[in-house]
Amino acid sequence: MFYARRTDAVLLLVAVVWGSSYLAAQTATHALPVLMVLFARYAISAIACLALVAARRHRGRFTLRFTRDEVQVGGLLGLTQAAVLVLETYGVAHTSAANAGLIISLTIVLTPLLDRTAGTGRLPLRFFAATGVCLLAVTLLMFGSGFHHPRIGDLLILVAAVVRAGHVVLVGRLTKGRMVRPLQLTAVQTVVGSALFVVPAAHGLSTLPRVDAPVWGQLVYLALFCSVFAFLAQTWAVQNSSASRASLLLGTEPVWAVTVGVSVGGEKFTAFAGLGAALMVTGTYWGQNIERVHRALTNEQTPGRATAPAGV
Repeated sequence: MFYARRTDAVLLLVAVVWGSSYLAAQTATHALPVLMVLFARYAISAIACLALVAARRHRGRFTLRFTRDEVQVGGLLGLTQAAVLVLETYGVAHTSAANAGLIISLTIVLTPLLDRTAGTGRLPLRFFAATGVCLLAVTLLMFGSGFHHPRIGDLLILVAAVVRAGHVVLVGRLTKGRMVRPLQLTAVQTVVGSALFVVPAAHGLSTLPRVDAPVWGQLVYLALFCSVFAFLAQTWAVQNSSASRASLLLGTEPVWAVTVGVSVGGEKFTAFAGLGAALMVTGTYWGQNIERVHRALTNEQTPGRATAPAGV
């Protein structure tokens, strides 16, 4: 029980960090092009991860060598994670941080639909009703100031939610039963992301030294907390839980995104957006509860399918 609660606490902290990341990314993209923000975020993350790997090797706790599984799995997850961040960063640059955090929470109900590793079988119809509530919420958020063409940022975040759900499922599917260490896996992902964005961002690298301290603060926060810490914690938690549970326990992320966006970013909510926010939180938590109960019943009926926590 204590082990499960520790895993849940780590996931909750990830939700807080990610909830605050939308305003940080939005602020950074006001000063730098999106591709520059992504490259800086990945480059700082890669340096930090490789330094941690080297430091642990120096203390004799780990070997510096990366296993084949870590390179192969990290390479693939690096591509999918980069796709998520491209969509999210471009999206939050063209919508509000609160909207971005709420729409991305669709991941919570999309992940169980894609996840086939937990052995939960067919989900009950009530779960699809909860999904419908979330989709209605997305519609209200997109048309928050009246029924007109939705903002491109909202649509990009919607696509990001689908891609992120697939990424979370891949993390669970590709790491279960393999000897992959979260730190090495995260290091590979950040190196892959740095390599992907270095060429598109190359023409603007000369502008980085002229960026002021607050923007550098946002970039460092995005890199060290929203990337290194969050990637490590998510990988560790999924290895010791399930992709569906990990995604469901991140369900407080939109609450933090709204809190930070409104209290720190000074964003305003219209009546449509407020109703959409309420429906999104209701739908995601309803879906979370349905999936959790269904999975518990399924594991009771087929106890052999329950998966023991994987070691760190």
